[in-house]
Amino acid sequence: MKVVFDCRYTRIGRHDGISRYTASLVEELGRLHEVTMLISDAAQLDMLPALPWSLASSPTSVREPLVALQVNKLKPDIVFTPMQTMGSLGRRYRLIKTVHDLIYYRHRTPPRDLPAFVRGLWRLYHLSWWPQRMLLNRADAVVAVSHTTAGLIDRHRLTRRPVHVVPNAPVVPSDLNEDARITPATKSLVYMGSFMPYKNVETLVRATALLPGYALHLMSRITDAQRERLIAAAPDARLVFHNGVSDEEYFATLLQATALVTASHDEGFGIPVVEAMRVGTPTIVSDIPIFREIGADAALYVPADDAAGFAAAVRRLERPGEWAERSRLGVAAASRYTWAASAATLLGVLTETAARSDA
Repeated sequence: MKVVFDCRYTRIGRHDGISRYTASLVEELGRLHEVTMLISDAAQLDMLPALPWSLASSPTSVREPLVALQVNKLKPDIVFTPMQTMGSLGRRYRLIKTVHDLIYYRHRTPPRDLPAFVRGLWRLYHLSWWPQRMLLNRADAVVAVSHTTAGLIDRHRLTRRPVHVVPNAPVVPSDLNEDARITPATKSLVYMGSFMPYKNVETLVRATALLPGYALHLMSRITDAQRERLIAAAPDARLVFHNGVSDEEYFATLLQATALVTASHDEGFGIPVVEAMRVGTPTIVSDIPIFREIGADAALYVPADDAAGFAAAVRRLERPGEWAERSRLGVAAASRYTWAASAATLLGVLTETAARSDA
């Protein structure tokens, strides 16, 4: 079985969520089976494992609808792509597409880093379900990154194809101290993620204003307008703007923190939540289905817009033994998610799909 893995969504210089999903999954899959990576820029190789590769046009190119004509030359038996938008016209191979979330049907503002014409198409694409159905039904199988997303695919009847769950997983420092942690080192809260409106970071800022002595560390890159908006939400809150950090800086801050917090209204998975649990930092999250799935009995859950509720959850961690217990439960919950396990699941899906006579 010749497998081609679409790695064209890999970022250059620093991963985002889909880029990390791609790089981590293809690395582990490469340990289990021969695989050829499909890239669109040789610079992407710096972020990918040392596996065979081939060049194709960019996934944001106008050539994307016919990219299969390029991929056909590799003579794959099956192609896996970590997105659902890979062109499939004229393909001569089995194809598995991925759905990470359905967020943008409810929150239609597209990511700012996409080309203008792609942002326009993005908005049009999310005005109706039929483009998604058309793309997914042109595949032979579909992968979702969580059971929550798989359930939404089923609820909205987005595909007639089999849907499989291949979860995300954390990537943590190799020298992580595995000793049990009893108390937090600082009165600090950590938020890792974008500042798009659906992320609802203002609620976290208002909660911090209710917690004298606590600081909220905002780890991601931020625009001046976003910074001013958050400061205005609660001028008394102690906010630390990191404006982008390395993985080492992120985990150093996380390991010192009282909790990782997120008030998001919607997510496809929630990698920062699993990362925090994996290193033993308790998590306080909005009470939405995906966080119930990954946070299990470890996280503390609060209605998304309840700033006072988030502040109360932080205070709960000050009770004797509570922080240590949440830390312990978090490590156990995060142990369910590893890239090795996800790669093994994906290999099973690839093998099953390639062998199906009706695929």
